[in-house]
Amino acid sequence: MNNTLTLLRQDFKMFLQALWHELGLPAPTRAQYAIADYLQSGPKRLQIQAFRGVGKSWITGAFVLWTLFNDPERKIMIISASKERADNMSIFLQKLIIETPWLNFLRPKSDDSRWSRISFDVNCSPHQAPSVKSVGITGQLTGSRADLMILDDVEVPGNSMTELMREKLLQLCTEAESILTPKSDSRIMYLGTPQTTFTIYRKLAERSYRPLVWPARYPRGTNITQYEGLLAPELQADIDEGAEEWTPTDNRFTDDDLLEREASMGRSNYMLQFQLDTSLSDAEKFPLKMADLVVTSVNPTTAPDNVVWCSDPQNVIKDAPTVGLPGDYFYSPMQLQGEWGPYSETICSVDPSGRGSDETAACYLSQRNGIIYLHEVRAYRDGYSDQTLLDILDGCKKFGVTSLVIETNFGDGIVSELFKKHLIQTKQNISVEEVRANVRKEDRIIDSLEPVLNQHRLVVDRGVIDWDYKSNREAAPEERLLYMLFYQMSRMCRQKGAVKHDDRLDCLAQGVKYFTDALHISALDQMALRKKQEFDAILQDFLDSPQDSANSLVLGLSLEQRQEARGKTSGKPLPTWR
Repeated sequence: MNNTLTLLRQDFKMFLQALWHELGLPAPTRAQYAIADYLQSGPKRLQIQAFRGVGKSWITGAFVLWTLFNDPERKIMIISASKERADNMSIFLQKLIIETPWLNFLRPKSDDSRWSRISFDVNCSPHQAPSVKSVGITGQLTGSRADLMILDDVEVPGNSMTELMREKLLQLCTEAESILTPKSDSRIMYLGTPQTTFTIYRKLAERSYRPLVWPARYPRGTNITQYEGLLAPELQADIDEGAEEWTPTDNRFTDDDLLEREASMGRSNYMLQFQLDTSLSDAEKFPLKMADLVVTSVNPTTAPDNVVWCSDPQNVIKDAPTVGLPGDYFYSPMQLQGEWGPYSETICSVDPSGRGSDETAACYLSQRNGIIYLHEVRAYRDGYSDQTLLDILDGCKKFGVTSLVIETNFGDGIVSELFKKHLIQTKQNISVEEVRANVRKEDRIIDSLEPVLNQHRLVVDRGVIDWDYKSNREAAPEERLLYMLFYQMSRMCRQKGAVKHDDRLDCLAQGVKYFTDALHISALDQMALRKKQEFDAILQDFLDSPQDSANSLVLGLSLEQRQEARGKTSGKPLPTWR
């Protein structure tokens, strides 16, 4: 018996097997043994990310008992997303201590010992801190001390839907460091399933919380990079030895079981919960992709008939600073087609705000042949001061703006009146158009931008990207990101408050929305119409003057130049260059 107890103390896998036997459960699976091994021999700070139903919470509960089995003086804290879940773990452990014969010695002998779902003691020396304490992540953490901290599924959809929520959750998790006792064998363990690419588990990994990942199926070759080298070693070894793609990694679920779950849950939820692959989920959740933009130098006055987008790797702009999702890059156009001509219209979209953390943003946009061009973005932190309004109008003069499009939700139209005053003073002939938003911001932004981006009809000047990245240099790096246009774009989803600051993106969406009516214009149709007009002009030139027609063709004159040369636009009977 003593030899058996010694083996149980030395090897957590054997302890787990014995405990499973007491509970009438089948022997642990390969994945469960692997998780157990990582709990015993892993680093001081670790993460376990495993598919739903593998039993990671139960295994970790068993690890708590094994820790106390070896040293009843240890102090352990269990933290979950909710107090109820943490308490359930505590109750489960108490039940095992009572009902497992070789764990009975852990039951406290003193009547003064704590024994509740909140906290309980084992057979140990009196101490201010309980042997095991359960608490919700939003509960009272400070003032406690623990040698082993287990954070079990602290990230759930309800507390990680927005950037602000995730920041708060990460801050709460950071408090665990102050609770941990300064011992060489003190440890912090995270168990959970990432919710998005922005999961706190990714940030924790950057802070030396080493994760290992156990998906339910061996990933397909194209998806293996999503795990960033964090697959469990035995799974990676299987893949290296030729394991068949998309077959179950563990006998806990058969292929049919997993197929049924995928059908009932939906593909995105299945990939998230069982494959721990957030790429598909995020692709659906965050529809505004930087890769759908066309990035090039935008002329302030003219544009080609058509701009052709292409996602060929050679078109990736490698030197552009990117703040989007992993794998989301900027692309240059494959081709500029047709003749160059003036824009149909140029506007300045303005999203005003008061003084404070929000920005007053201005976007200068033009449209030609149904393609929208973003020339420049400006942002100000001083509300709608005279200096700000005059600077925006200076940009209007630079790009030949004909209309100011101003959101009136803020200030009930007062900003429009101030603009009108300055327009009179600066003698600029620009119309002021007021728009009022009556749709939830997140839906409005996505509904305005997503169709345009999907059709690759938004062309962005390269200078906008560089300016956006360098803006707000006085702020801390993590704060600067929140104000960047392309950070806001890549993180926007339909959940309320998804992006902490969205002023620049909202301003852009407002300007794009203004041109919606023009987007039915096909650039290819416009090119075809232009070619017909040019052919008709050449034919008429030849009928009027064969020699002049030949001269125009030799010189490669455009339609407008031929018309001017023949006096069709200037009123002159003969061209000045003849």
